[in-house]
Parts: sequence; C-alpha cells; structure tokens
Amino acid sequence: MHKSIGVIILAAGAGSRFRRIAGSDKDKLLADCTGRDGAVRSLIEQVLVNLPASLEKRVLVTSQDRPQAIRMAQAYGCDFVELDSPGLGDSIAAGVQACPDLDGWLMVLGDMPFILPSSIEQVATEIREDGISVPVLAGEYGHPVGFGREFGPKLMALTGDRGAKVLFAGAQVVEVPVDDPGVTWDVDVPDALAFK
Repeated sequence: MHKSIGVIILAAGAGSRFRRIAGSDKDKLLADCTGRDGAVRSLIEQVLVNLPASLEKRVLVTSQDRPQAIRMAQAYGCDFVELDSPGLGDSIAAGVQACPDLDGWLMVLGDMPFILPSSIEQVATEIREDGISVPVLAGEYGHPVGFGREFGPKLMALTGDRGAKVLFAGAQVVEVPVDDPGVTWDVDVPDALAFK
C-alpha cells in the first residue's frame, strides 16, 4: 500500500540569531548556501532540492514578507501557507491543517539544508499510523521527524513556540539510524552555510 505522506517545510521563524550577525536586513532563507554537491543556492532552495521526488505533497509554512521563498517553493511543487506567527507550534499546526487527510507528515526545518534525500526517504518509510519516526546520528535525534495519521489532531492543536517534542512522551518512536551529519546541522549563524 502506498502511503500518502506530506512534507511540511517549517520556515516561518524570524532567524534572529542569524540576523544579529549577518545584519537585520538579511533573511537566512535567501542567504547563499553551498550544498553538499558543491552548488551554491539559497538556503531554502538547498532544502527543497533535497526533498525526494516520491514525496509529492509539499507545504511551505512561512511569513508573508517572504515572497521570494514562496516563489522558490512553488517552483519545486509546494503549496504554501502564510503565517503571522514565527512560533514552531503554530507553523506545524498550520502545515498539517493544509493537508489533514494524509497518512502522515514529515516535518522538515527550513534551515536544515544538508540532509541527504536518502535520509529523508528512510524516515518517511518508517512512518506508522500510530508512531513517530526520527533519524538518529551517534545517539542524537535529528530531523526530519515523521508523524503518523493518529497524531493529526495533536499536531493541529500545537500553538506558540513549542514544537512537537511534547508528543514524544508515551509515543511509539521508531529510531532510524543514519550516517548523515545533515540531520543535526541547522543554520543559525552565517558560518553554518557551508557544509564542512
């Protein structure tokens, strides 16, 4: 049976740590980022490039003041949701509300450009109706995180800055071992824009 898994790209955060260093007018989603393939693209495009073709339902959740990021996401086949809040919980809820009738959802952070497509696919494959799947690198949980259909109502009820970590308590968590430093590499500062 083919599972319908939606990819929710969470990109509504203000990126304040990045702006403090790069300048208040610098949006990290649009910053030049050198991918693992050596190509220079915007940070958000690096994230989109890594999404496996098998995951067709894609929703970018971002703020209204990011038309370039929205156009880029549309070029990669994404729907989009504009959100007034930078809160992670609000973003997750809005993304799932945009495609509530799926078998599961994969939460991809908009500032994690170095995750291998194979890692994303492995996590998506392990999504169970009543479970959470998460990549593990050297004992550390990473991203993206997959949630089965049963978590839909709880995901849609999230608010504010609190993400979905609260849903791990008591859940059936499938740990997916990966040899991919990209699953724990997020871009909070300009120095992190090139994979080393």
